[in-house]
Amino acid sequence: MNPLLFRMFRDYETKVHELNYLFWECTTRCNFRCRHCGSDCGMAVKEKDMPLEDFLRALDTIPKVKKPGDFNVVLTGGEPLMRPDIAEAGREILRRGFSWGMVTNGWFYDEAMHRKLMEAGMGAVTVSLDGLEDSHDWMRGIPGSFRRAVRAIGIIAADPRLLYDVVTCVNKRNLSQLESIYSLLSGMGVKQWRLFTIIPIGRAASDPDMHLLDQEFVTLMEFIKAKREQGGPMTVTFSCEGYLGKYEEKVRQVRFFCHAGVNIASILIDGRICACPNIDRDRFSQGNIYQDNFYEVWEKRFQPFRDRSWARTGICAECKEWKNCLGNGMHNHHGEHAELLQCHYHKTLCANESKK
Repeated sequence: MNPLLFRMFRDYETKVHELNYLFWECTTRCNFRCRHCGSDCGMAVKEKDMPLEDFLRALDTIPKVKKPGDFNVVLTGGEPLMRPDIAEAGREILRRGFSWGMVTNGWFYDEAMHRKLMEAGMGAVTVSLDGLEDSHDWMRGIPGSFRRAVRAIGIIAADPRLLYDVVTCVNKRNLSQLESIYSLLSGMGVKQWRLFTIIPIGRAASDPDMHLLDQEFVTLMEFIKAKREQGGPMTVTFSCEGYLGKYEEKVRQVRFFCHAGVNIASILIDGRICACPNIDRDRFSQGNIYQDNFYEVWEKRFQPFRDRSWARTGICAECKEWKNCLGNGMHNHHGEHAELLQCHYHKTLCANESKK
């Protein structure tokens, strides 16, 4: 799409801010010890699972006339399958007219769990696969996690009723394995493979193996670009994490647009209302379901997400691509002053300069 037309579309979407995607951080318990986890791991001890009825009460504040037909509720964590009432939660969400899905590491996902979730009306699922066996198990911290994830992917890919994708966090360990992972997934019949990189928060902040150098990042962009040009039964795409300059629309279907707080909200484990769960919750939470009406908060707050002028500081202040980027993804702003942690556009420029 023409950049000017896309900016007009983005501005209209922001003005209307139709909520159509809601994350529920239904638990912070997890059976893995992932190297890249961005969560506050101590929260798993401090916070119990949110009672289902509390979430449903917040969901019920959304007026029926304001609910688009493609509204999706996504259960996340932690590991959602650690909740014993996961199927009941899905049924109640569906009963209210919302589609629902989940994000899982796949450990508990066997044939019996698949039937249970499908009977509860699950319509979408995302499974993480972070490399071949050595890289995946290294990253997830649990031996056997790769085999469990592959088992889950096989079960899911065989069910034509589901919308699904496989996501991979690309790092120094698995960058050289991308071609092999592609062959593995496409051979299993997977239709959608989504790649992303990590930002320096949580456990990943001090782990150099998790972060790609500029040239390595460009290598990733070129891999995705080549696979998309090649075509084939499996679509490869880069996530929506940041603005990519010359790679826009070459590594994903549409141009960069951070929908956090524009179309996407989240209800966090302690009731806080935010956008995507990995956004700085201390700085950007907009309310709490235990004190506020969820939908009123959505309609009347979220100004930092819908007016990004506050982000035009530092390297963004004089950037010629500001109008297309608006300060990168919201999850890249953390800390007391919400400084930009990384700039994807800058990474591609640095790599191009190094070739001269």
